[in-house]
Amino acid sequence: MIANLVSVHVKEDCIEQFKEITTYNHDNTRKEAGNVRFDILQNREDPTRFTMYEVFEDEAAVAFHKTTEHYKKWRDTVAPYMAEPRSAVSNTPVCFN
Repeated sequence: MIANLVSVHVKEDCIEQFKEITTYNHDNTRKEAGNVRFDILQNREDPTRFTMYEVFEDEAAVAFHKTTEHYKKWRDTVAPYMAEPRSAVSNTPVCFN
């Protein structure tokens, strides 16, 4: 299993647009056979910062996700919303429910 933590810093005037397209990506990603979990978190102290917690069955599922229409639409739509490039850390779950 692979758990990715994606950090996103959004421009303040783009928060609502980011949430809308990210919800679209979330809803469609959850339908993917290899997706286990896909959470979108907004920082309570700084609402311009988001964390995406993505869990996939394996590398093939991650690779497939990046080929989907909804991911590509999300990626292209959010690019101008970013205050800085997003970053990701890939993890292997040790304890997971």
